[in-house]
Amino acid sequence: MLKNIRKYYSPNFDSLKRTKNKIKFIIIHYTGMKSENDAIKRLTEIQSEVSSHYLIKYNGQILQLVPDLYVAWHAGKSKWGKNKLLNKSSIGIEISNPGHMFSYPKFKTKQIKSLVNLLKKLKTKYKINPKNILSHSDIAPDRKKDPGEHFPWKMLSKKKLSIWHNLEKKNILKMRNIFCDKKDVSKFLKNLTKIGYPKSKKLTLVKAFQMRFRPELVNGKIDKECLEISKSIEKI
Repeated sequence: MLKNIRKYYSPNFDSLKRTKNKIKFIIIHYTGMKSENDAIKRLTEIQSEVSSHYLIKYNGQILQLVPDLYVAWHAGKSKWGKNKLLNKSSIGIEISNPGHMFSYPKFKTKQIKSLVNLLKKLKTKYKINPKNILSHSDIAPDRKKDPGEHFPWKMLSKKKLSIWHNLEKKNILKMRNIFCDKKDVSKFLKNLTKIGYPKSKKLTLVKAFQMRFRPELVNGKIDKECLEISKSIEKI
């Protein structure tokens, strides 16, 4: 059992309890607010109509805002594969970070350590497939950028808490900025659909993919590197 979880309940959740087998996804967010206290207030005041199951503070402490078996209001209009409106089938984790609107610093080491421990617990308890540990920008690319390009998806994949491609960096770097023709663009977009991404505006969809799987260069342009990464991910 995690020792640094503090119960700090939000009133913003569905009153109908769900069963454990309904939980299929974990969605990662950042708070996107300058002040941590303001973020906590927003997630726990009834007027805001938003919440998450957990919030990880800058000091690494975890607040449980909504019990796991109740539906929190964190994903909004969302889709992944054939699954729509992911609130009902997911657990939401917010991480304190001001986000892209406010300089977007890197996540604290203490936060990531707490997140890893929390993900291990939730993954085991609810039998979550690592493929279903997702970012808010994955499931709602036209609306959201969080948790963004500073989030350590590759590191999590090494702990079997997410997925990552199996390509050698030196090989795919040679393909960077070699842009795709129409045929390859079509292949890339089809791969994203197979992975689970919803139909979205092309620019925001490409950026969402890059933030997740090619975070060192997020430019919204489809090059051969992106294509090869999409092929690798689609096969997982």
